[in-house]
Amino acid sequence: MERTRVFSGIKPTGHLTLGNYLGAMRRWAEVDQHRSQALFCVVDLHALTVDHDPARVRRLSRQAATLLLAAGLDPELCTLFVQSHVDEHARLSYLLECVATDGEMRRMIQYKEKAAREQQRGGSVRLSLLTYPVLMAADILAYGTDEVPVGDDQTQHVELTRDLAVRFNQRYGHTFVVPKATPPKVAARVMNLQDPSSKMGKSDDSGPGIVYLLDEPEVVEKKVMRAVTDSGRDVVYDPQERPGIANLLEILAACQGGNPEALSGVYESYGALKKDTAEAVVELLRPVQARHRELCADPAHVEGVLRAGAEKAREMARPRVDAAYRAIGLLPA
Repeated sequence: MERTRVFSGIKPTGHLTLGNYLGAMRRWAEVDQHRSQALFCVVDLHALTVDHDPARVRRLSRQAATLLLAAGLDPELCTLFVQSHVDEHARLSYLLECVATDGEMRRMIQYKEKAAREQQRGGSVRLSLLTYPVLMAADILAYGTDEVPVGDDQTQHVELTRDLAVRFNQRYGHTFVVPKATPPKVAARVMNLQDPSSKMGKSDDSGPGIVYLLDEPEVVEKKVMRAVTDSGRDVVYDPQERPGIANLLEILAACQGGNPEALSGVYESYGALKKDTAEAVVELLRPVQARHRELCADPAHVEGVLRAGAEKAREMARPRVDAAYRAIGLLPA
């Protein structure tokens, strides 16, 4: 019996954070690569949808791949590669643009939010920002993906992917597997320590509220100890009324494998909770940072993993993408 095929990617638009690790990377390493035929991708083409520094994109792409390996992804168990190294992503994206509609693209919540931010800054909105959900659909559909582990902010894009797969299959013959989104079972949204109403995003500018995976222990400790808390003194798990304390409890629980509600009864002061949370985060990141240093000392190993991963991914994607080209009416090369 063939194993479930899982695809997920990470965008090199900023330094990876504690939120990326607890929300996705740890699950990929501890669960997904063991239970499924898993593909994990540094989706560098998606980083081009906004104004960017080319050298920084290359640097962050290499860093992201290195951190994914440091977090425990094993090339013997999964396929790790860089999106732009596999031409099938861009090839299939254009075909799916010919199936998607303008209205579908403009209804995407992330497009509306990001376009509004870009316009507020006085910048122009790139066409690729509008169409990037189609490229994301191509990322997923090229591999016959069954499951896409995503957070709440990406479920709309997976729904679009499903719609495009069904529409293509109906119009041109069965070509694509219709995937499903699989949200994490445990709370995966780590919130900004300075603004617990927004998630800890790697593209965010407010550094003091974000714990980066490569932050030094003393920097982690300072950020956690300065985390915004709520009025009152009781350490109570109440995400609606006490989001700052709830965020710290969720981070501590995620680090220790515990329950945030149960932990709330353990602490009598905010300071004690912050101290334990800071120590737990430092200990969680210690082995990842140590392995990252080892991998940085051997860049040829990382390059070899990505080269082999791209070759394997290409072999998996090409037959399906070639079939889509034939199905939609294009002459074979």
